[in-house]
Amino acid sequence: MKTDIKVEVERLAADPRITDYDFWRSLKNVNNEIFHIANNNEPIPFDMIRWRAILKQARMRRGHTEPSALP
Repeated sequence: MKTDIKVEVERLAADPRITDYDFWRSLKNVNNEIFHIANNNEPIPFDMIRWRAILKQARMRRGHTEPSALP
């Protein structure tokens, strides 16, 4: 599983079609969805946690240390 995440992180971080804003917006959307699910006391799908980790790591790979650095 960890290898799958690493491969996906590398692929996304290297994709020039994905902008820093795309990463930021996607991460914000996933975090908002997780927040709403948690607020409703529902189980958070593991896939959402996985994608949040992938997006964070891909942004960091591009040199962004703080996931909320963009507006």
